[in-house]
Amino acid sequence: MSNSISRDQTKFDSEAQARIKILHLEDNANDRELVAAFLNESGIDLEVWHAQNEKEFRDALQNGPFDLVLADKSLPSFDGLSALTILKKSFPATPFIFVTGSMGEEAAIETIKTGATDYILKNGLVRLAPAIHRALNEARERVRVNHAEERVREQAMLLDEAHDAILVCNLDGVIRFWNKGAQKLYGWPTEEASGKNIIDLLSKGNFPGFETIRQKAVSTGKWMGELTHQTKEGKSVLTESRWTLIDKRGASPQSILIINTDITEKRQLETQFLRAQRMESIGILAGGIAHDLNNVLAPILMASQLIRTQSPSPKSLEWLDMLEKSAGHGAELIKQILTFARGVEGEHIEVQITHLIREMQKLLRETLPRSIRVEVNIPKNLWIIKAVPTHINQVLMNLSVNARDAMPNGGTLTISAANVVIDDTYLRLHPEGNRGVHVMINVTDTGTGIPLEILKKIYDPFFTTKEAGKGTGLGLSTVHGIVKNHGGFIHVYSEPGKGTSFKAYFPAASAGLIEDKNEHLEPPPRGHGEVILVVDDEPAILEMTTSILEAHGYCPLPAKNGAEGVALFAKERERISLVLTDIMMPVMDGVAMIHALRALDPTIKVVILSGLMENYQVAQLATSEYIETVDKPYTSRKLLISVDNVLKGTRSVT
Repeated sequence: MSNSISRDQTKFDSEAQARIKILHLEDNANDRELVAAFLNESGIDLEVWHAQNEKEFRDALQNGPFDLVLADKSLPSFDGLSALTILKKSFPATPFIFVTGSMGEEAAIETIKTGATDYILKNGLVRLAPAIHRALNEARERVRVNHAEERVREQAMLLDEAHDAILVCNLDGVIRFWNKGAQKLYGWPTEEASGKNIIDLLSKGNFPGFETIRQKAVSTGKWMGELTHQTKEGKSVLTESRWTLIDKRGASPQSILIINTDITEKRQLETQFLRAQRMESIGILAGGIAHDLNNVLAPILMASQLIRTQSPSPKSLEWLDMLEKSAGHGAELIKQILTFARGVEGEHIEVQITHLIREMQKLLRETLPRSIRVEVNIPKNLWIIKAVPTHINQVLMNLSVNARDAMPNGGTLTISAANVVIDDTYLRLHPEGNRGVHVMINVTDTGTGIPLEILKKIYDPFFTTKEAGKGTGLGLSTVHGIVKNHGGFIHVYSEPGKGTSFKAYFPAASAGLIEDKNEHLEPPPRGHGEVILVVDDEPAILEMTTSILEAHGYCPLPAKNGAEGVALFAKERERISLVLTDIMMPVMDGVAMIHALRALDPTIKVVILSGLMENYQVAQLATSEYIETVDKPYTSRKLLISVDNVLKGTRSVT
C-alpha cells in the first residue's frame, strides 16, 4: 500500500463478535477526522483504512475484503459512483454508504438504484452509527440467505438425481419446484412447469380429489395414495403419490412436498398376474361344468336314438332332428370349453408346423370370401415343436376366423412363422414370456383393429363383441389355453382401423441343441460412436432400446414422439447416422415423421420398429432405399444386427 494511505485503529467494546474493517474514501482531512470521531463514539470495534483517490482506493481493495465502504460523492479526480462501480465488480456483497456534503432527492434515489446501501449527509453524522449497524446486519443476512440458497441449490441438484418426480407447490397448488425426475415422467421442462397450477398441468383442470388431499395433508402433515396424471403428450400415468407438509419452524405452513413414483408398469404386471390367476380359476370351474354338462347331454342323445327305433311320427322325427342338432351343438360347445379349461389333450409329438399352415392356407382360400386375400410366409429352416397337431390347427383356425370377422369389407390375412430366441430384452417388457428358443406363429389381418378397452378382455371366456348367436366368446380364450398349456405364450398388437397381429410362441422341441448352438454364435455387432435417433412413445421401450445401443458402442438420442424426433433431427442432422422409430405414436406418427425426415435428408437411414408390419404404409416404406423393418417385440441381437446392416447398406435376413 502507498504511504499516502494511513490506517487508524481504534478499539472499542463492540456488539459484533469480530472487528469491523472499513474503507473510507475521502480527500478532505477535516472530514476524515470528523467521521472518525463519530465512529469512535459508536462503540463499534473497528479498524479504518483511508483512501484519497482512485489509485489508493483500488490499492486498498487489493488488501480487502472490507466489511463496509464509506465514500464521499465528489472528489477532485474521482467520484463516489465510480468507486461504487469498482467495488461491486470485485465485492458485490459489500455494503457501500455515501457520506457527502449535499445530495438532492433525485441524486439520492439514483445512488440507491445504482447499488448503494445508504447515504449520510456530513451535517447529520449522528445517523452514521445506526446506518452502519443496519448495513452490516443486512449484509450478514444476505450472506446467510445466499448460503441457504446455495444449500437449497445443492439439495436441488441431489433431488434432480432422483428417479422419482419431486415437486413443491404452495397450498393453492402452484408449483414452486420441479426436479428432472418430474420432467422425465411428465414431459414438461422446469421452466414450463414452474408457476403453473398442479391441477391444470397434471389433470387438465379436472382434479376432483385435490381439496380433500390438500386438507388431509394440512391437518395430519402427510397423505399417500395413488393418482392418475396426464403427461405433456396426453398419456395417462399411474403414480404412487406421497404429500408432506413443509413446516417452517412453527410458522404457518406455506408449501407441500410431493413425491410421485411411476407405477404404471408395475400395475400392468400385477393386472397380468391377477388375470392369469383368474383364467386358471375359470378354467378349473369351466372344466367341472363341462364334465357335468356332458353327463346331461349324453342321455339326451342316446334317448333320441332309441326313440327313432320306435317308428315315431314324421312330426316327432322333426323334433328329434332338432333335439339331436341342439344336443350336438351343445357337445361341440362343451368340447371347446374342455379345450380351454384343460388346454391340450392328447399325445404331444414332434410337429413341423409348415405343413399345418400350408393345409390351413388351402382350407381358408376355399372357405373365406373372395374379398379376403390369404398370404403365407414361412422360412425353410423352421424349427420343430412338440405339440398336438389338432390343437395347433385349432389355434390357426380360431385366429383366422377372428381375422375374417374383423374384415367385413375384405382385406389381407397373413399367416407367417419364424424362429425366435427370446432374451432378457424381450422379457423386460413382456414378463409373461419364457426365455429360450421358440417358433412363432403370426396371424395378421388388415381389419378394424381392437380398441384398447376391449384389448384387455379378449382372452376372457365368453367375452364377445359379436352379435348374439354369432360367437360363443371362447375362440381366443381357447387359443390362449392351448398356447399356454404347450408351454408357450401369446402377444397381441393392434392399431384401431389398421389391423391386428396375434403372435403365438411355442417352445422349440430341440431347445437344448439350439441353445448350445446359440451360445457359440458370434457376439452381436458393435457401433463406433454413431449417433442414432430413437423415437418411441413407450418410456420402457425407449429406455430399453437406448440402453442396448449405448451398451454396444452407439450414441442414442431419445425422442418421445414424431414431432420431437423431427425437431431433434433438424437440430442434430449433421451428427445423426440412423433413425430407429416406432409407428404408432401421439402428436406425429412414425410414417409422417419419416416423410418429414426424408424431406430434410432423402438419404437418411431408418429402421422401423412395429408390431404390425402388414400396415400398408409401413409396407410401402419398407420397400424404400435405406429403410428396414424390425418386428416388435424384438431381441437385442435382432435389433443390433438390423442397425449394423442398415448402417453398412445391407439387408438383414428375417
